[in-house]
Amino acid sequence: MSKEVLSQGEIDSLLEALLSGSVPADESTGSRENLKFKRYDFRRPNKFTKEQLRTLQVLHEGYARLLSNFLAGYLRAPISIEVASIGQFTYEEFVNSVPSPTVMTIFSLAPLKGIALMETNLQFLFPLIDLQFGGPGEMPLKIRELTDIELSVANRIIRRLLDHLSISWKDIAAVTPKIESIDANPHLHQLMSPNDIVAVITLSTEVGNEVKGLINICLPYNFLDSILSKFSAANQFTTDNEQEEQDLKALEYWLGESDVEISILIGQATITVKDFLQLQIGDVLSTNRSFTQDMDMHIDDELKYKVQAGTVGQGLAVQVTSLAEEAWEIV
Repeated sequence: MSKEVLSQGEIDSLLEALLSGSVPADESTGSRENLKFKRYDFRRPNKFTKEQLRTLQVLHEGYARLLSNFLAGYLRAPISIEVASIGQFTYEEFVNSVPSPTVMTIFSLAPLKGIALMETNLQFLFPLIDLQFGGPGEMPLKIRELTDIELSVANRIIRRLLDHLSISWKDIAAVTPKIESIDANPHLHQLMSPNDIVAVITLSTEVGNEVKGLINICLPYNFLDSILSKFSAANQFTTDNEQEEQDLKALEYWLGESDVEISILIGQATITVKDFLQLQIGDVLSTNRSFTQDMDMHIDDELKYKVQAGTVGQGLAVQVTSLAEEAWEIV
């Protein structure tokens, strides 16, 4: 069925009838009452889709788990980090929400163009710095700006945080983090337009099951524009199995860095209390082991290997000859 097209004369007649009241206004506006309108703020357009935000959330949930494992092993303290929220805001809204003083890190992720920001508030950094100095991981009595020495320690911690960020992003893009500058005042530099849209990922932190803080990662839309197409396929870069494998690798690494105590048992002997009380320098005790027999190597008080004694340079040493029979049951 073809649509009827009004001539200019018919349009003029219709407008004249509306103005004169010949055609009721209700008839011309009745169809609009059934329309539903949605408010839209042109000063703050939603550039990130829900799927892209969801992908960012899953990506940084893996990042939070990776950081928790790393910091707990690095500082030998219970540290928990998880994603608290994610959303898109204007840059002005983000800066106004950041406390002062804080530590604002401006960084780049080559080959991506532009800069991003990481805000690590002092409730997160002070306990870590205290742990680095051998303390229990406590907050100072009063919130203050970091000293030059504390800022130097914080700089090393932030570098580790960014290194692990690149690990979490490896399935999206191979990036190399670089710290451009670190400031205590978030309002010091106008890095982008106040109305620029940014994605903000907020990580909640807990150190020692007591001190709670926040990490805010600010990613401008223009910064992510070149790789946003990869964010639309969330399942392509992370699955539960892949995350479990990543956690297992992190656990294996830190277990490999743990210290174990090794002790060598030369032999055993039984003597009377009388002989024991008469022991003097130069006395010789016979053990239950001949010179040609292997000695026992214990790992954390568990018999694991048979060894032979020897020297390396000027020091005593042992050579592993076999796995102890008692250890076969565990293997």
